[in-house]
Amino acid sequence: MKTDIRVGRNLPEISIDVVEPGGCARKGRTTLDMGRDFSFSTERLESYAFAKWEPVIFDAMVVSAAVEYSDKIIKRPSTGWTRRISLRIPVHNPKQWTAPNVFTALQDALEFLTGDYWDFEFVQRSTRAPEPPHEYLFKLPVKTQALLAYSDGMDSRAVAEILHKSYGETLVRVRVGSKKWDQQKDEIKSRKPFTTVPYKVSCPNQNRESSARSRGFKFSLITSIAAYLTEAEEIIIPESGQGAIGPALLLVGHGYPDYRNHPLFARRMEKFINALLGTRIRFSFPRIWYTKGETLREMVSISGGSDWEKTRSCWQGNNMCSLDSKLRQCGICAACMLRRVSVHAAGLVEELGVYITSDMRAKSFDEAIDKRFARGGSPSFREYAIGGILHMDNLADMAEADAARIVKRHALLIAPSLDMTYDDAESSLRNLLRRHANEWQNYLDSLGAHSFVHQWLQVDK
Repeated sequence: MKTDIRVGRNLPEISIDVVEPGGCARKGRTTLDMGRDFSFSTERLESYAFAKWEPVIFDAMVVSAAVEYSDKIIKRPSTGWTRRISLRIPVHNPKQWTAPNVFTALQDALEFLTGDYWDFEFVQRSTRAPEPPHEYLFKLPVKTQALLAYSDGMDSRAVAEILHKSYGETLVRVRVGSKKWDQQKDEIKSRKPFTTVPYKVSCPNQNRESSARSRGFKFSLITSIAAYLTEAEEIIIPESGQGAIGPALLLVGHGYPDYRNHPLFARRMEKFINALLGTRIRFSFPRIWYTKGETLREMVSISGGSDWEKTRSCWQGNNMCSLDSKLRQCGICAACMLRRVSVHAAGLVEELGVYITSDMRAKSFDEAIDKRFARGGSPSFREYAIGGILHMDNLADMAEADAARIVKRHALLIAPSLDMTYDDAESSLRNLLRRHANEWQNYLDSLGAHSFVHQWLQVDK
């Protein structure tokens, strides 16, 4: 632990040396072995095989993996949030990474995103990294106009459908949210580009820190690499307003605002990526002033399909949400609650068995949970449920007059990042929050007055 003069308290810290396979860290530093702690799949790397492949692309993926590893391995303090993380990383061309405009932009993006202090040292690699074999080079049928950051989530599926009419085949999806390392073999075999993140990170003693703020860095960097390879200048962030702006308006627990899908972070990533690769990439947010329910309703009106039902929104992983050996959605975290509200707002209904917390009309939380779920009585699951409901309710409260100062301040911050005037940004943000509040109230009304959700909210009030 060291005392940070800027915040005046002790911070947890870690110093990590990323080493090539079989190497050792310097004395007093943690070893991150490229051959042991994270691995690249040659098969998955092939979906990134374009004639423009350069060593810096592999280096960028190593940096992304090292950041993810560091974020997971050191816990945040019990009081406060910030950590100090130092990384030494071997790259093909250290001068490219230590150039002031690149180095400063990298630090700025990560520190803004995670709320931590990051320090980097880039050193020369001793061996050349592997690259996709030339016989697997992709040739897209048409010039790519834009990339869509694509996951298993509802927003990305819906926005892909909505934008297909205007972009057609010039819109290429980049998968950034695969839940399983081996999930996309069929897509790889069928010669689809960017089917999965091509590396896997393994942490000792499981993941010590679960806040995972660095995911925004990983996803935006991987999508930017795809844009660079296809010479596209636009990256579309499909997140609707509640998911993009909401987490930054509300503090989660004792922590730091969540900017993972926020324009303020995206603009910092643009600065870093464009300096590193010499590109002109721009992140766009076509659904930021829409609610998730509005986006879902528009998608269904265009396609008439039910693909949205196959999507996954839950934040919980396999260890928390398995039932009868099948992965379910918890139904009660903030992401699941937003999904439920959005499905209701779109006038749709989900099939039974989607959620572990199945009956939101139940008079008690215990009655709401599927009886077969062994962890239903755990305090942590209950706390997660309370947090999910309060997140939705507190975001709705932002539409009230009492929150006017916070909304004005956020509009002032976000306006330049979206090329808007302050007045337009404030008006758009207020309207978004009002529509969210209406959707939330309509959902609450649908549960009936005796629902445990109403009981919890009355206690909070």
